Amino acid sequence: MYKIFIKPFLFLKNPEPAHYFAFNWIRRMFKAPGVSSITRSLFHFSHKELETECFGLKFPNPVGLAAGFDKDARLFDELSAFGFGFIEIGTLTPKGQDGNPKPRLFRLPDDRSLINRMGFNNEGVEAAIERLRNKKTGVLIGGNIGKNKVTPNDQAVEDYLYCYNALEPYVDYFVVNVSSPNTPNLRELQDKEPLTALLNTLQLRKKEIGAKQPILLKIAPDLTESQLTDIIDIVKTTGIDGVIATNTTISREGLKTPKETIDQIGAGGLSGAAVTDRSTEVIRYLHQHSGGAFPIIGVGGILTAADAIAKLEAGASLVQVYTGFIYEGPSMVKKINKGILRWKKAQQKV
Repeated sequence: MYKIFIKPFLFLKNPEPAHYFAFNWIRRMFKAPGVSSITRSLFHFSHKELETECFGLKFPNPVGLAAGFDKDARLFDELSAFGFGFIEIGTLTPKGQDGNPKPRLFRLPDDRSLINRMGFNNEGVEAAIERLRNKKTGVLIGGNIGKNKVTPNDQAVEDYLYCYNALEPYVDYFVVNVSSPNTPNLRELQDKEPLTALLNTLQLRKKEIGAKQPILLKIAPDLTESQLTDIIDIVKTTGIDGVIATNTTISREGLKTPKETIDQIGAGGLSGAAVTDRSTEVIRYLHQHSGGAFPIIGVGGILTAADAIAKLEAGASLVQVYTGFIYEGPSMVKKINKGILRWKKAQQKV
């Protein structure tokens, strides 16, 4: 139904208006009695063997919704009905900001991908907290945090610490986002010295207040092998709980979309099928070269169960989707979970 009716209609609209249209439609639909229960019956898939323990948390299944889809924590309860094992909100910043000028979200249908340069558009962490206070379901929530565009890098720690302190009572894990390509100079915070200082500050604060929530680091797919080795060292040195690999890429290699179209779109992070292989390579490198020392959430170009399984085989413990959800529709979560279950059972027989 999604691919036959809903997706063609949404794809008639520009991507960002289509996103907000779908959001509003879901919100209105779920106000009707029984819609949540019907949705869960259609899209949820549960099995004991899908339950995954990671960073001290128990996930009902390993398939989550990546940050960027529900930036302002507006729809996490409704989205949980589509079968996600966890939902990541954000990226949230201390103060609300408009993000980059529109248009800033573009579809590449031939590549089953997107380019975005949203720029951490959000209403600010306090606005999200007001909605998190009214959480109605038990879905696990990750809080993805970043810095405001106007905050210079030498003061970035203060922004991350502000978001951490504000969100701590309301989320189940934290994600430190220093890898978006759409905030000027943000990726410079991935360098070893500033990143170590940032993560040590958050870890110290976590210890001071006796917080339990895991702290994860989200990294770019464009890091070199030496930089990935640095990431392994940083995780070990700071003692953070894991890594999310990967964010969007600035690469444009191997696209089917004509170069003229890509040039007209301009800057932004590429997600979807075009980044599938690279994100899996990063996961494999981190897992192998660390000796599996820390958990990894694999994200980037997951559109099928086979894509998700490839990331699990490379060393991921959990996976997240975003662009695939747009191209494949809500049934993909159930399909991926069923595929993972078959894969797990096949492994047991070997």
